[in-house]
Amino acid sequence: MSAIGVVSSCSCLRPGVWLLKPGMQKMSSFGLHTAARCAAKDYYEVLVLGGGTGGITMSARMKRKVGAGNVAVVEPSKTHYYQPLWTLVGGGAKQLATSARPTGSVMPKGVEWIKSRVTALDPDKNCVWLENDTKISYKYLIIALGISLHYEKIKGLPEGFQHPKIGSNYSVHTVEKTWKALQDFKEGNAIFTFPNTPVKCAGAPQKIMYLSEAYWRKTGKRSKANVMFNTSLGVIFGVKKYADALLEIIKERNIAVNYRRNLVEVRADKQEAVFENLDKPGVTEVHQYEMLHVTPPMGPPDVLINSPVSDAIGWVDVDKETLQHKKYPNVFGIGDCTNLPTSKTAAAVAAQSGVLDKTISLVMKNQLPTKKYDGYTSCPLVTGYNKVILAEFDYDAQPLETFPIDQSKERVTMYHMKADMMPLLYWNALLK
Repeated sequence: MSAIGVVSSCSCLRPGVWLLKPGMQKMSSFGLHTAARCAAKDYYEVLVLGGGTGGITMSARMKRKVGAGNVAVVEPSKTHYYQPLWTLVGGGAKQLATSARPTGSVMPKGVEWIKSRVTALDPDKNCVWLENDTKISYKYLIIALGISLHYEKIKGLPEGFQHPKIGSNYSVHTVEKTWKALQDFKEGNAIFTFPNTPVKCAGAPQKIMYLSEAYWRKTGKRSKANVMFNTSLGVIFGVKKYADALLEIIKERNIAVNYRRNLVEVRADKQEAVFENLDKPGVTEVHQYEMLHVTPPMGPPDVLINSPVSDAIGWVDVDKETLQHKKYPNVFGIGDCTNLPTSKTAAAVAAQSGVLDKTISLVMKNQLPTKKYDGYTSCPLVTGYNKVILAEFDYDAQPLETFPIDQSKERVTMYHMKADMMPLLYWNALLK
């Protein structure tokens, strides 16, 4: 995972239409690993693993290519969440219910929803195994399994969430605890963490910090709060233009940033957080807290670890320009589960989906993919209850901005885009 993939991700959507610049790529010839057709219920022309943003988006696109009855999505969850809204839920600006819809309501009409969990992938035989030893075969496979949260890798969690003063915007079970801890704050340290792993929406740990600081200013508690950002990274953000703007805000608001600090233990009964100094392995620091926001360690879903489709770490091993698998030409990846060296965001998925659509179309015609993904991603950095810096950039950490303005400036218009327009675009455009 590149530095930019770790530093600057956030689950968000690119404003307007999601189009990428066309490109040409030379590839070696390939042959498809096709399987013999089985009964309809255990064979699909296109099988999609995962019913999150990438999975639903691509199943809608594939439905138009091969017909709804030839597409299936494997997804165990009954509820689909628009997770970018959880920053605002944790800050008390939105209700959790507004981020949720039944999975069946976002599944493209006619596409088969297989309500199960993938337990193994066998790309050499063009099939996957589900719970209860169910085998599903495919002609083309799209892997969109997302990323896994690992609170348990921090000693004292997740059981520590049973105590007050601690929350996390990354889980549906703990996001409302963030708002409660924010409201209950009296005086002392307010600590916001960033783990020593790749994460999705890596701007989110900062966003809730800025919202919290703004809330305490509004409620007259700011003078009693020592706001701390303890991050495992060595920089505040991976794109210099936006990093410079954020550092100005941090200085202006008197926020303490402690770099290269990784949360390793939470003693929730004592309201203590233990951090390892990554520049001095084995050396730890203990901080008392009045509020603690935890960003958990994250990693590939278990089913992908040591899988034939994954790299050494467990991410789906795809070409960074076409999203086609490097070994299996009828397998493709999209979103957080891949090893694309960019941010793990819904904005990235939006851009990737257009490229992947073109890639699969050409592969289906035995032609070489030509469309190139440039690494575009976006992160609306919420810096207050009516302010956002809209960061947009590419694989090279260069700004790739949509609007003819300086997007490193805090703007009210960008806040309304984040809070109001992007959810509408998500439900009514991207997923469809």
